[in-house]
Amino acid sequence: MSPVSVMASSSSVLCEDQLQCSICLDVFTDPVSTPCGHNYCMICLKEFWDSSLHCQCPVCKTSFAKRPELCVNMFISGLAASFKKSVQVKSGSAAQKPTQSLVLCEICCEKKCAAVKSCLTCMTSYCKTHLEPHERVFSLRKHKLMKPVENLVDYICQKHERPLELFCRDDQTCVCQFCTEGEHKTHNTVPIEEEIKEKKTEMEKTRAEVQQMIHERLNKIEEIKHSVKLNNKTTEKEKADVVEIFSALMRSIERSQAELLKVMEEKQKAAERQAEEFIKDLEQEITELKRRNTELEQLSHTEDHLHLLQIYPSLCSPPHTQDWTDVTINSHLSVETVRRALSQIQETLSEEMEKLDETELKRIQQYAVDVTLDPDTANPKLILSDDGKQVTCGDKKHLLDNLKSFNRCACVLGKEGFSSGRFYYEVQVRGKTKWCLGVARESINRKGEIIASPIHGLWCVWLRNGTEYEALDSPSTSLSLKQAPQKVGVFVDYEEGLISFHDVDAKSPIYSFTGQTFTEKLYPYFCPCSNDGDKNSAPLIICPVSQI
Repeated sequence: MSPVSVMASSSSVLCEDQLQCSICLDVFTDPVSTPCGHNYCMICLKEFWDSSLHCQCPVCKTSFAKRPELCVNMFISGLAASFKKSVQVKSGSAAQKPTQSLVLCEICCEKKCAAVKSCLTCMTSYCKTHLEPHERVFSLRKHKLMKPVENLVDYICQKHERPLELFCRDDQTCVCQFCTEGEHKTHNTVPIEEEIKEKKTEMEKTRAEVQQMIHERLNKIEEIKHSVKLNNKTTEKEKADVVEIFSALMRSIERSQAELLKVMEEKQKAAERQAEEFIKDLEQEITELKRRNTELEQLSHTEDHLHLLQIYPSLCSPPHTQDWTDVTINSHLSVETVRRALSQIQETLSEEMEKLDETELKRIQQYAVDVTLDPDTANPKLILSDDGKQVTCGDKKHLLDNLKSFNRCACVLGKEGFSSGRFYYEVQVRGKTKWCLGVARESINRKGEIIASPIHGLWCVWLRNGTEYEALDSPSTSLSLKQAPQKVGVFVDYEEGLISFHDVDAKSPIYSFTGQTFTEKLYPYFCPCSNDGDKNSAPLIICPVSQI
């Protein structure tokens, strides 16, 4: 059997679903195959890959490191062409059979033919033969013809019995010519063809928007999948870090435990040796005392009074012995020994905590954003750099006061607000004796005194008098820091309700506001505070984030 015969016979067996592209849902045009074995129209697959972040199969999601070279699958192409041809033949045959036509000619008497046009003037549908007068006779050529329809009455004005040729844009309904001379006289009416053309243009625009939305959502799916992969990698890394931290801690505890047990065993053995020596000395003394006791007993029974008086002086006092009253055996560990062991464990724990803090800082630095100061919100006394990255306080007004600016507090907000997700930025505070940093909600009071607390829409940490650090929480919390931060990192997780502050150089946390609820935009907040006689003239500087 020839290939053509195979395709012809196959087309009678294959259905449209088997020759259908899963992207456009139509019979294949220039079908191509992916390495995983799935088939698509060439143009559909190329457009799908062009709009996607990754090159993968739309059906099974198999990813390809390199975009495969696409060649038309001639066998499937032949099947699709044969199938389309057979469908066209069947459609042509169906059109020739009057019994299969939706609309029949109303003039035909015996054998009804399919109508090719319906006349809104005559209110009749015609086949090609009976339509001929409408194409030839001048008066009939003015009639309104349209594609054949069954219910012609639906295309006629029920009030005036005239064709619905116009569209009223005011009432959004089809009308006839007589309607425009009556109740629709002052309305904006246009020919139906014009309205249809405009509607189709709008439909094309809507369709383009829908297609764009589809592509955006496909891209979002890819973005989410990519994010899941990154999160999985991050989670695995974090799990490994946690295992390493606890393993190190357990090793430290086990090492300290082994050392303590060894010390205890050595002390026990030393105590046993000491006890043996004490017992030996005591036994020797007991032997000597027993000998003296025997001598005294014998002397007490002697009848030789002269001998008793002569020897008595040497026996009147007990033999020389050690004072055993305060002698004890002690094998217990001293509290200081245990404390030293625990201090070692605590030191190990601190080292591992520092590693964890460093890992956390690396993680949140991924969410760094470019923050620029908003001069419209700045207190008039503030001096902003031209690039909007530095701010200090002057002694007189440098900016104009407006509705968005703070008129009492020497502070300024960042230009961009955030109402979702995570963001992070860093600020240099070196050389300052006073400052206040954090985030503020959009509706924070900008006129008059500011009450710095989460209840009033401000989450911040400040420095006073050069050494006094405080988190302005509810209630405020004094902070004891190992060293004075030179650069402060501020991180916000909107959905998590978290705002945290970090000493960037020390890679250690400063303070965290947790369990917060945000309902509006949050803006970076900066307050360089007053100059204090040039003691606090150093600026707050927004720094680019360089991951450690």
